[in-house]
Amino acid sequence: MLFSRKPATRLFFATDIHGSETCWRKFLNSGKHYGAQVLVLGGDMTGKALVPIIKQGAGRWVASLLEVHHSFEGEEEVSQFEDAVRRRGYYPFRTTPEELMEFEANEQLRDELFSKHMLQTVERWMRLADERLAGSGIECFVCPGNDDQFEVDQIMQRAMHVRLAEGQVVEFNGYQMVSTGWANRTPWHTYREEDEEQLAERVRKMTSQVTAPPERTVYNFHCPPYRSGLDDAPELTEDMRPRNAGRSTVPVGSTAVRAAIETGQPAVSLHGHIHEARGNARIGRTLCINPGSSYEQGQLLGAVVDLDGKDKVKRFVLTSG
Repeated sequence: MLFSRKPATRLFFATDIHGSETCWRKFLNSGKHYGAQVLVLGGDMTGKALVPIIKQGAGRWVASLLEVHHSFEGEEEVSQFEDAVRRRGYYPFRTTPEELMEFEANEQLRDELFSKHMLQTVERWMRLADERLAGSGIECFVCPGNDDQFEVDQIMQRAMHVRLAEGQVVEFNGYQMVSTGWANRTPWHTYREEDEEQLAERVRKMTSQVTAPPERTVYNFHCPPYRSGLDDAPELTEDMRPRNAGRSTVPVGSTAVRAAIETGQPAVSLHGHIHEARGNARIGRTLCINPGSSYEQGQLLGAVVDLDGKDKVKRFVLTSG
């Protein structure tokens, strides 16, 4: 394929929305809002927890969200609370005290219930994307992250206007992009993580298939490069608590990802994973970006990048909205 000079392609990137209904809807609207032809969602799109809403009698319910207790009278109040839970990235479900005791006593039942609600949400999100993006001319790529179960990939593959980018070389407007949501090892033993040696081989297999020149290549790797400033996370104690109230940070990014960037020198490299490490850095000619994440506040952090096919990407801005 020939990569001739073309006008700038505007790309919008966001990541780590962790089940937030508000952030997903904002992401789908971001193409028109920012004038972007390409949307890219990095890893960790699914939520982390269930929120039970417990029936207490005729028309009465109780629930807790972020250690705040709530009580409701009637369907309207319950529905409003469910919407608030979804906006923060959690999955509400209605239950009884007896049923809740069964879930609390049986880990398998809890896991099955979580997967059910999580997958149903992803299916609904893909339907919404097909509705919103149809006829827009906007291309949308999504790559699940280390916190996302493997079953979400199959749901995305069935979508009409969302393309699963994991492990593939995808093309848009004369550019090629390679993506992976896999990360190096974390303390939480998540779904898609592996040792640096295996991650390096995974990345090498993808980048070796790229035929575009570096100035027309995009890396979309969920894990940021090691010691880039985009991977500084709160240091943890042995009992998994933030050291010095979170003021002490350490680099936790991937050496494999950094080596791939140093070798391939793509125009831009898109990352996430570390919510607190919002910013940008240069590794050689490559512009590396981590837009960060504020999903619990319903705030979509992102980056608008203008790709012009030149040696260095110079026009970009970190966004918040």
